Amino acid sequence: MSQEPTNPREAEIDPTRLPRHIAIIMDGNGRWARARNQDRLFGHNEGGRALKAVATAADELGIRYLTVYGFSSENWRRPETEVNGLMDLILYWLRDCLDEIIEKRMRLRVIGRLDDLPTVLRAELESAMRVTQAYTRLTFTLALNYGGRAEVVDAVRAIAEKARRGEIAPDAIDEADIAAHLYAPDVPDPDLLIRTAGEQRLSNFLLWETAYSEIYVTPTCWPDFDRAALVDAVLEYQKRVRKFGAVVE
Repeated sequence: MSQEPTNPREAEIDPTRLPRHIAIIMDGNGRWARARNQDRLFGHNEGGRALKAVATAADELGIRYLTVYGFSSENWRRPETEVNGLMDLILYWLRDCLDEIIEKRMRLRVIGRLDDLPTVLRAELESAMRVTQAYTRLTFTLALNYGGRAEVVDAVRAIAEKARRGEIAPDAIDEADIAAHLYAPDVPDPDLLIRTAGEQRLSNFLLWETAYSEIYVTPTCWPDFDRAALVDAVLEYQKRVRKFGAVVE
């Protein structure tokens, strides 16, 4: 059950028009840290704290799916010290949050090319997914070593292999076939895509799935994004008219 509203704006949410799936590009950790004369890893650590709070808020508001961009396939280009620090922080975050994820009966998913992640991190992520796979509250998906183009490439490769084996005719391949071979085919497309820190681009995140997502950009850096900010995004979403290419009077 959702908790009682903690501020007047939360009471304005129409529970019948909630976005089923929210995706978030968590941007601005580094800028937030620099503004406080701290290093980037300090910002990433505070971003992890914000993620824990926002996931809890999404669950309590009744959101069924939350997907966040934790580490992109392009992020390996960052300095080695930052990359190694990020891998350590992700592992620490997982260990710190797992008991609460289990207690709240959230389902943890991870998407991306996981084979490239550090062995210990990958093993603990896979264990957490097994432990929570039967839970039916919020499905909480981390995109790690993830790239939207890589996801489509992997889907095309899988379909091509089926075509090679004669399991599918090339001229019969359609959008549904591609969607069925993405990393999380059982998860509905995002209704709402949130990007923090003001940048207005997708940055290779869920390129196929966000074709008709409503996009909400806030100047707030990710470490400062909280329950109230999530409520603001949901209220803005509820003002939108979703047309999906049709004409809506």
